[in-house]
Amino acid sequence: MFDLDRWQEIYHVLSKNKLRTFLTAFGVFWGIFMLVIMLGSGNGLQRGVTRNFGDMATNSVFIWTQQTSVPYKGFPRGRGYYFDNDDAVAMMHSIPEIKYLAPRIQAGGFMQTNNVIRGLKSGIFNIMGDYPAFNKIDPLNFLQGRFINDLDIREKRKVAVIGTRVVDILFTPNENPINQYIQIQGVYFKIIGIFKSKRTGEQADQENQNIYMPFTSLQQTYNYGDAVGFFSITSKDDIPVDVVENKAIRLLKQRHSISPADESAVGHFNLQNEFNKMQGLFFGIRLLVWIVGTGTLLAGVIGVSNIMLVVVKERTKEIGIQRALGATPWVVISQIITESIALTTFSGYFGLVMGVGLLELINYLIDSSGASSEMFLHPGIDFSVAITALSILVVAGAVAGLIPASRAVSIKPIDALRYE
Repeated sequence: MFDLDRWQEIYHVLSKNKLRTFLTAFGVFWGIFMLVIMLGSGNGLQRGVTRNFGDMATNSVFIWTQQTSVPYKGFPRGRGYYFDNDDAVAMMHSIPEIKYLAPRIQAGGFMQTNNVIRGLKSGIFNIMGDYPAFNKIDPLNFLQGRFINDLDIREKRKVAVIGTRVVDILFTPNENPINQYIQIQGVYFKIIGIFKSKRTGEQADQENQNIYMPFTSLQQTYNYGDAVGFFSITSKDDIPVDVVENKAIRLLKQRHSISPADESAVGHFNLQNEFNKMQGLFFGIRLLVWIVGTGTLLAGVIGVSNIMLVVVKERTKEIGIQRALGATPWVVISQIITESIALTTFSGYFGLVMGVGLLELINYLIDSSGASSEMFLHPGIDFSVAITALSILVVAGAVAGLIPASRAVSIKPIDALRYE
């Protein structure tokens, strides 16, 4: 395999017709190059989309109230109702599969904003009342301070966690907001934490304008009584969130006298199902990329096989001389296969390096320009994928040389010596 004379002969054979060798190698180069680019782009697309989830627990379900659509127990159709604090207690006691349960309420109602004042500055922001568990379901990236804790909940403390956009509007650039106070509808809240969204684009901009306070404090401040806006729930490890979702909806319907057949009264969003659909979509994209890329690569390998057939034909007399001098069939076969592997591996490796290099260049240009994309992030391929692609090349090169090698040893030495 490492015989210097053999490699010199391979170089002589492949360099004898440079244009033919280049065009054949280019087919293999282009196949692996396109495979790397398509795989890297697919990974960049997947990373961009999944980053919008932040670190949110994908085994989560969100449940809220809607108007009833079925009359039940004397209640008319179209009835409105509210979840309450006792619903959270009932679910924790009745559904052992729950890992985290976080009631939330938003000041003013869903997607409503509120005026917040600090000194002579003011801004309109989203005010959320949360439990500590919500930061485990949808974690925030804290720059300073902390999130709400259990003591804040029990004592109904007037504390708040604010986003970076709130800081930009209400504070000067060199000012430290921690332990400062902001006024919300005449009530002062002490700032205990500053966060930055882990998402991108509009979702990040919206989340950075949020202000979080203890759930109990918001209920008391805004006179919501024991009303709950919606529940965020995660299931325990290895338990499908569907199990928790179905049990929670059934229990909430029982507690609020809603017909079991009413499919509209309890709104719900299963993040795990949506995440699985997205994962299935990207699996399909990767599969399609491998099929297309492998097909393109196969076309290049077939070109190598064809060119090796031509080379064998041109060297028929030379092969006959080798056989006449005592060369075994395996020596001839290994020579042809080695030439085929050398051609495919070299051109394929060059295509792999160029593909990875282009992806890194795109990465650099995106990062250096400061461009931010919600749908595309860090295109690239894993090292294991690169090694797999290169291994496929080596095997393909060997297969491409089998047919020409078989033809070479099928010719009798005496016939080969007479070949013109």
